[in-house]
Amino acid sequence: MKPVRLEFMKEIKPGECVIGVFAPSDPRIDKTSKERVVNIVRMTAEVLSGKIKYPDHTPVKVVYSDILIEGERQADIVAAQFKEAKVNILVGVPDTWAFPQLTLISFIQQFPSDTPVNLTCGNSGPKPGVVYTHACSGAVSQYGKLIHINIGTWPDTGQNPVMTESTAESLVDWCYGALTFKALQGRRVVIFGHDSMGMETALAHIIPTRNIFGIEITRLDMKLLSDMLQKKAYNKSELKELRNWFDKLCKGRIEIRNEEDSERFNVSLAMYLIVRDIMKELNAVGGGFMSQLEWGSDLRGIPLPVADVMESLFNSTFDHNGKKSPIPYATEADVQGLLTMLFFTYLTGGNPPLFMDFRKVWEPWEIRQLAEKIGVRLMGDTIWEKKGFVDGDNSGSASFDWAAKPNASIEEIMSRVSFPLADEGYFPGLGNSVTFVSPAGINGIAGRLAYSSITGLFSLIWDQAETVELPSKLSDAVCKTSTSTWPHTFVVPMYATMLEYKQFAPANHFHMIWDLKPARLEYWMDLANVLSVTPWQARPSFIEGVDRPLPLLYLINGGETQTKLKLASRYK
Repeated sequence: MKPVRLEFMKEIKPGECVIGVFAPSDPRIDKTSKERVVNIVRMTAEVLSGKIKYPDHTPVKVVYSDILIEGERQADIVAAQFKEAKVNILVGVPDTWAFPQLTLISFIQQFPSDTPVNLTCGNSGPKPGVVYTHACSGAVSQYGKLIHINIGTWPDTGQNPVMTESTAESLVDWCYGALTFKALQGRRVVIFGHDSMGMETALAHIIPTRNIFGIEITRLDMKLLSDMLQKKAYNKSELKELRNWFDKLCKGRIEIRNEEDSERFNVSLAMYLIVRDIMKELNAVGGGFMSQLEWGSDLRGIPLPVADVMESLFNSTFDHNGKKSPIPYATEADVQGLLTMLFFTYLTGGNPPLFMDFRKVWEPWEIRQLAEKIGVRLMGDTIWEKKGFVDGDNSGSASFDWAAKPNASIEEIMSRVSFPLADEGYFPGLGNSVTFVSPAGINGIAGRLAYSSITGLFSLIWDQAETVELPSKLSDAVCKTSTSTWPHTFVVPMYATMLEYKQFAPANHFHMIWDLKPARLEYWMDLANVLSVTPWQARPSFIEGVDRPLPLLYLINGGETQTKLKLASRYK
């Protein structure tokens, strides 16, 4: 047999995921019952189709097999079907008893060991798929493989049962966790420069990031970007379009004193165009930029304009060309911050991430003290008065979207953003900062990844959180206690006290995403073997309807953290 030369691929789809829906079944059941199982497979595929999306809002492909896995032969056939369809996420929907080793185990063993597996079933009595689900969960867990089960609800009888909304919601959340885990394997991020300002919490842990998440870190020297700016290696007409776009939407809010300031602002915009094209060429899903000290602060060299506008554009859901996918981008080349935002964005199907300094934690007594000093009367009934808040504030990387509420128009968002000159003392290369104050009522999750060389694992310290607004005069005073010319987002965690929050912060940066549910985040942490850290005394270990149920694998091995630590040995 002669070797086959493969044709050149004009179009590639790195990170593509395919969800495969299947069902094991008892070979002894009657024809009508088998038809019901096939209908459940099709129904599940239809429920999922169009519901799980990449950050660019493209739906994830869903396929199904109407061949019921009754034994090893059918397991081989369906596995071959799924491999040909490039399935890498498995959803089983048993409705009857079957024989675990002859069906599910013979089937899933034909896929890579890290393939996400979910069994969703109704809690039915007639031909109990729930009994089979528990049998498989126990069998698979005892040999050390992670499997998630979703004991949901659909009618016990009838040929065309439909799963309840809550059952479907749990399955969709799991699929987003699986998508985030699989879609980012083999992808890359692009980091310009080394670790900024000697921030060890921002290090690019190259080997653990590769082994655990499957993500590559492409490192480029900032000289390349400097040279490309000098060579004007960008589309000059597009730069003009981008500048006109800012001038139109932000008229009177871009601080420019002279031609030199105007040119520096143009340089910041040109950086976006250059880096965007580099990222596209490398099929990158995220990036970061060192900035301090060498780029814009070190007077031994030639300080260059700040990259704040560039970073905000990447993290936003739009630019001068209209709507786009946010590309998580970290200031200070903070790779762990970048990874946090990257996972958050994928888990939400493309919501914009927020990069912040963990700047000042305002406890209630401090708020009252400041309000009294400046003559602001407080009513004492708001959550931020009772609990306090964090002033999230950083010079770069804040998505423009966070200047307004979700689903606001581009015009509304940009009407709330200003561009003052950068602080010349810290950034002698000047250029323009980005500033706004986020509105109240944005709910989601705030958190931050951390790495430990002791365990070889990443942890995510997180809490549910919401944004709040202060009276205008008080808001201005709070902003002026840090850096008023940077973006500000006032964040209140749901369970952490202010004492806990400021003591347990894993780094000087933290990140927030809107509309991310805990269960979805927890499913991803299970699949990626990331430690879940919620050291808040007020938070129960399990909140029904909010958290995902613990996998059996954790329960029979000493708990979630203990099991994850044992599983970490595979990375060593």
